[in-house]
Amino acid sequence: MDVSKAEATLGMVFKDRTLLQRALTHCSYLNENPDYTLEDNERLEFLGDAVLDFVVGEYLYDRFPKEDEGTLTSLRAALVCTRSLAEFAEQLGLGAHLLLGHGEDEGGGRDRPAVLCGAFEALSGAMYLDQGLDKVNAFIMPLIQPALEHIMRNNLDKDAKSILQELSQAHLGYTPRYRTVDARGPDHDRMFTIAATINGVTYGRGQGRSKQLAAQAAATEALTQLEAMLNAPTIRVPDGPDFDLPAPEDDLGMLDAARV
Repeated sequence: MDVSKAEATLGMVFKDRTLLQRALTHCSYLNENPDYTLEDNERLEFLGDAVLDFVVGEYLYDRFPKEDEGTLTSLRAALVCTRSLAEFAEQLGLGAHLLLGHGEDEGGGRDRPAVLCGAFEALSGAMYLDQGLDKVNAFIMPLIQPALEHIMRNNLDKDAKSILQELSQAHLGYTPRYRTVDARGPDHDRMFTIAATINGVTYGRGQGRSKQLAAQAAATEALTQLEAMLNAPTIRVPDGPDFDLPAPEDDLGMLDAARV
C-alpha cells in the first residue's frame, strides 16, 4: 500500500500512518498474508460506525430543530446505511487503495458495497483517533450534505416501510418481515435493533428507542439495498433463510414473509 497516495486522495496527512493502513486493510488480506504485522480494519470499522452515528446525528439535530425523533432517525439511517457509505467511499476513490486478498480482489471486492462501506467506517474511526471529531465532521460534511438533499428530494426517508413493501411485493413476490435482533438498556431507556428481512434474507438493520423507530430505520436501509439490487445490470435475488441472525417471533405485529 502506498500510504502517500492514499493521503493525497483523501487530502490529509495522518500523524499515525498505521491507522490509515489498518483502515484500508480488509480481513481477506490477512487471511492470505498471516505474517502481515497490522490488524485488519474491523475494529476501526466498529469505532467508525459509532463516530458516524454521532456526527450525522448531531448535524441532523442542529439542522432540523423542529423535527421529531422518528424523522431524525429515518434521515440518519438513510445517510449511514451501507449503500450511502459505499457511495461516499466510491466518491473518495477508496477502493483503489484497499489491501484485499487475491480472491476478494478478483471477485470484485474493490467495488463491493459492503467492503467499501466497511472501509469508509474504518477510515472515519482512524481519522477520529488520529485527528479528532472536528476533523471527521469537516471531512464528511461535503459528502453528507448533498446526500441528504437527494434523500429528501426523493422522499427516501418517508414511510420507508410502505415503499419497501410495495417494491418487495411487486418485484420479489414477498412481504417484508421485521424482527427484533437485540434490545439493550433499562426498561425506561431501551435501545432496539430490528432486522428487515425478505424471504429470510436480511436487507437492512436499524436502531431506535422503540421498535417502531428501529423498524423504520431498518426499512430505510433495506429500501436502498433493494433499489440498488433492482437497478443493477444483472439482478440476482437472494434466496433462503438468514442463518446469521436469531429468528424470534415477529413482535411488531407485522406479516411474516409470504407469497402474495
